[in-house]
Amino acid sequence: MSIRDILNAVRDGKISVDDAERMLQLHKIEYVEDIARLDVSRELRRGVPEIVYAEGKEYDDIIRIALAALKSKDKVIISRIRQEYFDILVEELSKHAEVKASKRGRIVVAIATTTATMKEGSISNNRGNNDYYYYYRSGTVGIITAGTSDIGVAEEARLVAEAMGCKVIAGYDTGVAGLHRLFPLLKDMLANDVDAIVVVAGMEGALPSVVASLVDVPVIGVPTSVGYGFGAGGVAALTSMLQSCTLGLAVVNIDNGVGAGVLAAMIARRVGRYRAGFIKKADESISIEMDGEKAKASV
Repeated sequence: MSIRDILNAVRDGKISVDDAERMLQLHKIEYVEDIARLDVSRELRRGVPEIVYAEGKEYDDIIRIALAALKSKDKVIISRIRQEYFDILVEELSKHAEVKASKRGRIVVAIATTTATMKEGSISNNRGNNDYYYYYRSGTVGIITAGTSDIGVAEEARLVAEAMGCKVIAGYDTGVAGLHRLFPLLKDMLANDVDAIVVVAGMEGALPSVVASLVDVPVIGVPTSVGYGFGAGGVAALTSMLQSCTLGLAVVNIDNGVGAGVLAAMIARRVGRYRAGFIKKADESISIEMDGEKAKASV
């Protein structure tokens, strides 16, 4: 039973407040035998789904953790899946959940059968809830890669952002070696009012600086380990992005598509909440009291 299910049960008089309190205490952490401890309330607290880092884990560990997470969560993301596990993992999870996957990105999103089919601005599900504010699809994220070799990392970012309720516009292989390829894609993204852009690049890592110099939205640079020789393994790309003179560019770690997807989605959803009226607009004011006197402040 999820936290929202517990609260709805109290509202409907099905359980007492004391029972709900005990259930919520038990709900904080879920143990998966002796291999994992799930932070069950993370998504409610932060809006970020449970993400299982599969690298270094055996197949049995991954599937047990994922299925345990789906008992109390609406979805679970599994990243960095070994290629030899990928197909059998997707097949097994498909028996229990709706699955969205990218083999190139080595990432899977498993959505519980009780979870909504996401629609613009709302959600409906067979739990009878339509007010999961963090699921409405109103934020838009752009994702760009410099080269084809960077697509795997970009796919991580794409599936994570979509799992967090964002619309994604993606375009790949638009690096600085053929810069003319970039402009039609950027034009399309700006026409669709993207709220943040993730730019994935290896080698010298120049593309994020170029993109950030052309747009008025936050840009998140993701250096990849694509490259060879001096500065190989993403070191040159990371150094270049960190040394960028273009303002408005943030940088995550090498190959960290998941982190970039989460950050972009958090920005986009915040903007989406503003558009939807969940956050007061800047021209609205509230009264506050300071030293016994009332004053007005914009929020």
